[in-house]
Amino acid sequence: MHRLFISDLHLSEATPEIEAALNNLLERETDLDGLVILGDFFEAWVGDDDDSSLAQRVRGLLSKCSSGGCELMITRGNRDFMLGEQFARDTGATLLGDETVIDVAGTPTLLLHGDTLCTDDIDYQQFRSLVHDVAWRAEMMAKPLDERRELARQLRAMSVDAASNKPEDIMDVNSDTVRERLSAAGVERMIHGHTHRPNRHPIGRGERIVLGDWTASRGWYLRERDHDLALESFDIG
Repeated sequence: MHRLFISDLHLSEATPEIEAALNNLLERETDLDGLVILGDFFEAWVGDDDDSSLAQRVRGLLSKCSSGGCELMITRGNRDFMLGEQFARDTGATLLGDETVIDVAGTPTLLLHGDTLCTDDIDYQQFRSLVHDVAWRAEMMAKPLDERRELARQLRAMSVDAASNKPEDIMDVNSDTVRERLSAAGVERMIHGHTHRPNRHPIGRGERIVLGDWTASRGWYLRERDHDLALESFDIG
């Protein structure tokens, strides 16, 4: 098994270097069995009917990857929480739930974006409950695309402003919540993104692996090759 885990690319028209880096990565890694995307793949996603040039290019890239025999799995993040089953069908991917356990390098492992672990950030958790509500999502999808795009822009601006006024530790994971989720899942390892703090943290006999975010200068992935795992970064640009 040869698989890569990535998250937090925050793809947008304003980050062509990151989109190019993703293209280059998938062209180099010709023997991948799987690609797992753990949220915030897009900076914003306004619905699976998005007809923007970026959306079309990324659909094409992922479809090419899956049609070549690479198994795609993707979970929603806090930026692209509107991703749905249509996007999964369009790209040949499997849309994962908020928490999914799969075998990684021979060990049952909990996969998630990571925002649900930041339980000290009470305001964010309340916002998350709202935007993941089925009725709220249906109301949003009934709006025209342009209106949804403007709403996404406003929500992003509000998020940046709110984050600038919060202590760093509030926006990181809560250790008790991490242990609770591992225990509830019956596993000893988890992989997540969201916090932009790439590292491997020992937890008892297991560990918490945090994926890195992609910037104009650096990208990150976790490489699984048979029973080995390596958290790696690479230059962009």
